[in-house]
Amino acid sequence: MNASLRRPRALLLDFGGVLVETSGRDGWQAALAKEVNAALARAGFRDLDTAAIETDIKAGAAADKAWKNAMSRPYAPPEMTHAAFWGDYVAADWPVPARQVVVAHATPLCKRMGELRQDRRVRPGMSEVLDAAARSGIPCAVVSNALCGAVHRDFTAASGLDGRLALEVYSDEAGIRKPNPEMIWIATRALGVEPADAWYVGDNFDRDVVCGHRAGVGGNVLMVAKGTYDVPYEVRHRPDAVVEDGYGLLELLTATEGDE
Repeated sequence: MNASLRRPRALLLDFGGVLVETSGRDGWQAALAKEVNAALARAGFRDLDTAAIETDIKAGAAADKAWKNAMSRPYAPPEMTHAAFWGDYVAADWPVPARQVVVAHATPLCKRMGELRQDRRVRPGMSEVLDAAARSGIPCAVVSNALCGAVHRDFTAASGLDGRLALEVYSDEAGIRKPNPEMIWIATRALGVEPADAWYVGDNFDRDVVCGHRAGVGGNVLMVAKGTYDVPYEVRHRPDAVVEDGYGLLELLTATEGDE
């Protein structure tokens, strides 16, 4: 354990890669394209076939990934809106009526995309972390970037995690995204703690470690996940501790039990 780490008064957790591990689903773009095509047909627009829609969904997802990498450089980046994703990244070159249809339905379409795109499961050791925090009176909260946080809220509700979390902060709902430090400050203000008294646990250097540093958290913890070391560019800040999974985080938390 890093000797500088002290027992937190709040534990802030990223969603994907920390609280939950995800795996991509093959064919989600084709499945979503069929649903979008059906929605366009109901609105009376039949000039785009499913294959063309699928191609543009893939292009939109690729452009969004590039944008997210770029947005980990500014100090206080905003979040992509649902309407901008569908109107600008997917349907930019569609006929105006078709573009207007997906913009009007952008929020449910983003949610549906999130439902189709990944499978989710609670990461090993994280249930034990939540139990240990509860026994010690340490509130836990999610602080996470998300194109549609409602998908994550559905998962925490279905898995029973929502009753063990004091708060869930998602970037699409807040209108800003990590590494904007306000994401962490929203949570610390709501929990009534100073950032210096909180730990933030994330799985990315450019979003999470940088965000924790900017926010001034007392414990900046990196949990290794798929893609952790696939950073788009070098960042200067380093975590206070690195753990391999939830059990590593539990060990780190348990080691502070003697702190005041």
